[in-house]
Amino acid sequence: METIYNYFENIPREHRSAIIVGGITFFWILEGFFPLFKFNYKKWKHAFPNLFFTLTTVVINLGLAFLLLKTADWVKVNDFGIINWLPEMPLWLYMILGVLFLDFFGAYLAHFVEHKVKPLWMVHLVHHSDHKVDTTTANRHHPIESVIRFSFTLLGVFVVGTPIAIVMLYQSMSLIFTQFTHANLKMSPKVDKFLSYFIVSPDMHKVHHHNMLPFTDSNYGNIFSIWDRIFGTYMELDREKIVYGVDTFPDEATNSSLKELLKQPFQGYRKPTGVEDFN
Repeated sequence: METIYNYFENIPREHRSAIIVGGITFFWILEGFFPLFKFNYKKWKHAFPNLFFTLTTVVINLGLAFLLLKTADWVKVNDFGIINWLPEMPLWLYMILGVLFLDFFGAYLAHFVEHKVKPLWMVHLVHHSDHKVDTTTANRHHPIESVIRFSFTLLGVFVVGTPIAIVMLYQSMSLIFTQFTHANLKMSPKVDKFLSYFIVSPDMHKVHHHNMLPFTDSNYGNIFSIWDRIFGTYMELDREKIVYGVDTFPDEATNSSLKELLKQPFQGYRKPTGVEDFN
C-alpha cells in the first residue's frame, strides 16, 4: 500500500494523461463490441463536442492544480481535516477514507447542488443534454462546470485533510469510474446490480441520465454508491425504459452543436414537463 501511496504522491503528468486517453480508448473499443444500446449515429461526429469539453476540463484542472497542491500541503503540515482528526489507523484505511470522503465533496455534493440550484443546473445541463450517452459523455462539462467541480474538490481536500497522494489517487479513480459508468456498455443485470451495492455501476448511472424527473434527480454518486443510499437519492429503472436527454431541451440537433452548448448556461430556465412514475 505504501508503494501505491508513493506512486500517486509523485505521479508524472504523462501518466495522468495516459489515464484519460487510455480510459476513453479502452471503453470506446469495449462499448463497440458490447453495446447497451445500438445507436444509429456517427460516433466520431457525436464525440467531437464531448472531446472538446474533455480537453477544456483537462486544461482548467491543470491550470488550477497548484491550488490543490498548496491546500494538500497545508492540511498535511497542520494536521488539519477529518481523516487527520481520527484515531491513528493503517495506511490502507487512511487512503480508503480519504478517497471516500473526497468522493462525497468532489462528486456527490457538487452534483447534488448542481441539480438543486437553477443557475448551476443550466450549466450542468450541457452534460445531460447528450442524447447518445457513451464513454465520451463522461467529461462533457461546460468550462464553467469544470471550475465549479474543481471548487468542490478543493473544498473536499481542505475539509477532509487529504495529502496530495490521496488527491491524485481520487482524481485518477474518478476519471476511470466516470468513463466506465457513461460507457454504452451492456453488462449482466445481476452483475450490475451486485456492483451497485458498493460502487456506482453503469446501469445505476444511466438512470440518472433519463430525461425526466424524478430519475434525473437521483444517483448522483461517481465512485461509491454509499452516498446515494445514505441520503435517499438512490433509484432504479429498467434499462429498456431509459430515454437520454432532458425533457425541457429536447432538440437533439441543438444539443449536438458545440456553439449552442457553449451558450447553454445563459439560456432561460425551463420548468420540467412533468414527473414520470413507472410503478
